[in-house]
Amino acid sequence: MKSTVQVNLSPLTLQDFLKQPETKPASEYIDNQIIQKPRQQGKHSTLQGELVPTINGILKPNRIGRAYPELRCTFGGRSTVPDIAVFEWERIPRESNGEVANTFAIAPDWTIEILSPDQSQTKVTEILHHS
Repeated sequence: MKSTVQVNLSPLTLQDFLKQPETKPASEYIDNQIIQKPRQQGKHSTLQGELVPTINGILKPNRIGRAYPELRCTFGGRSTVPDIAVFEWERIPRESNGEVANTFAIAPDWTIEILSPDQSQTKVTEILHHS
């Protein structure tokens, strides 16, 4: 399934986009456009499900970093939902009580996108280079 772009007559601002309800699959805000990610399929979900605990098994015990699946990251005028976002431990946004924050308004240190067969490698690479 290809990504779909919703075209608005008047451009939606990032702030307006963030007020909208989440979609399934997730929608991203890139270059003043809303782009819906493709639906995950079996191979994609399997690989994502294996990578997150593997990365966390290495990074979390020594407080080096942490991997998050499907986490909305809003920064640089964009709001994306990488398949896996990895943050260095000291950069993980936290609330005053030390708990992990709900909003991540910073770029991940490492972004992993698992390409579906119908996704454009060039388009995904362009999105990743903005990170």
